[in-house]
Amino acid sequence: MMTNPGFKPGTNIAMKLPAHLFDQTVSFYEETLSLPVEYEEESAVVDFGAVRLWLDKVPAMTQPELWLEVTTPDTVAASDYLRQQGVVRCDQVEPLPEGLDGFWIAAPGGIVHLVAREA
Repeated sequence: MMTNPGFKPGTNIAMKLPAHLFDQTVSFYEETLSLPVEYEEESAVVDFGAVRLWLDKVPAMTQPELWLEVTTPDTVAASDYLRQQGVVRCDQVEPLPEGLDGFWIAAPGGIVHLVAREA
């Protein structure tokens, strides 16, 4: 059995939102809670203390989903280890930005996680 390559919580959480809930949700964080929000293409990024909360507009979605990030020093070892643990990779859920060393997995219950190399 392989040794755990070491995982840490990442600094990003993504809330994938159907288009009809996006504006309301951004307004909740920016106007109601008065948290700082930066805007990017189809996303708003909320300064959520130690993490960045990405609010992503995903027109094909019918209900919100929460996606999490974990980091590791070695993504190849992490992939091998997770496969041995029976964890399913789901790289088809969303393309990764060019140059990002990582991959997608699904935890039990279907919560999507980005496994990325530590910066």
